[in-house]
Amino acid sequence: MNFPRYKLWLIAGAIFGCLAVALGAFGAHGLELRLKESTSLSAAEREHALAVWDTAAQYQMYHALGLLAVGLLAARRCGLAIHLAGAAMTLGTLIFSGCLYALVLTGEKWLGAVVPIGGSLLIVGWACLTVAVLKAPQSTE
Repeated sequence: MNFPRYKLWLIAGAIFGCLAVALGAFGAHGLELRLKESTSLSAAEREHALAVWDTAAQYQMYHALGLLAVGLLAARRCGLAIHLAGAAMTLGTLIFSGCLYALVLTGEKWLGAVVPIGGSLLIVGWACLTVAVLKAPQSTE
């Protein structure tokens, strides 16, 4: 089966978007209840944990949309930069949002030290997307 690479970015964007909505809803409802039941956390710590979770879900959604843009441009055969953008955004989202989710669920503080690696990859992804747009073939409209 010949699977075009651009579909990978479209599928990743769609899956990340779906999960961002589901995880955001969990954060707003199920996680809040779970954190309230935890007697080891202060009200301020619970509020901070919910804010961290919300940040993870927001950034995941932003990059889901970015990956959809990557997929649409990749379908126009925009070269290496567009695929580097997709790879950086995908890996960056997994590391950034994934570590934030895991930090909230586990309380493992060392995960916070990994988050900037994901953030850096997200920045690289947007920079590569910029390069790809600048190099994209002109439309014949």
